[in-house]
Formats: sequence, structure tokens, C-alpha cells
Amino acid sequence: MSKAATPRRLADNEASAHSWAIRISPQKLNLVAQFIRGKRAGLALADLSFSKRRIAEDVKKVLQSAIANAENNHQLDVDRLYVAEATVGRSFAMKRFHARGRGRSAQITKSFSNLTIIVREREEKE
Repeated sequence: MSKAATPRRLADNEASAHSWAIRISPQKLNLVAQFIRGKRAGLALADLSFSKRRIAEDVKKVLQSAIANAENNHQLDVDRLYVAEATVGRSFAMKRFHARGRGRSAQITKSFSNLTIIVREREEKE
């Protein structure tokens, strides 16, 4: 005997992808996430390809994963997908120390972030 299956959290026309512990602060990652929110999936991929920000490559991988999940796992039409949500959250922070003058030290916090992207299929216009 096994547990009952957990109901799906997303709607039938949605798919998601997650990335945990990305080595960048949430504030910087949110700037790139804001850049793609609400855009068509193909346009968002193109924008991330030509972005000058270092983290855009990681965000692009997560978006590609969400598109692949939509196509392969949920049989959604790739041409009608758009970025419905791009959520950024705090993960853990590594604490390091930096030697300063006169025998003192200063703390350096290396923060990590979580990223969740949800793509949704647009409804057909009649």
C-alpha cells in the first residue's frame, strides 16, 4: 500500500522549472528575472542570450528547462508559451572573513539565491 498521489500544484496549461543555490545575491538575480516576466518564451530566450549580465546564462538554462518540461511532460504548444512567473528567493549565505589592518577582521557574506520560472500557454483567440 502506498501514499495517495499529491495533486498537481500548477494548472493544466502551466509548467515550471527550479534552480536552487545559484551563486548570486537575490537582488541582482531579480533584475534579470524582472527583465523576462510576461514575455513570450522565445523572445525571453533571445533577450537572455544577448544580455551582458553574468547570471543571464543560468536564468536562460532554467527557462529552457521550463520550456522542455512544458513540451515533453505536459504536451503544451511551445509557440504559445510565455513567462507567467519568475520568482526569486533567498537561499543560504556563506560567511567568510577578510583580514583587515591592526589585527582585525571583516565579515564577507556570499549569498545564494533560488529561482523558479513558470511558463503558461496562452489561450487561443477566437
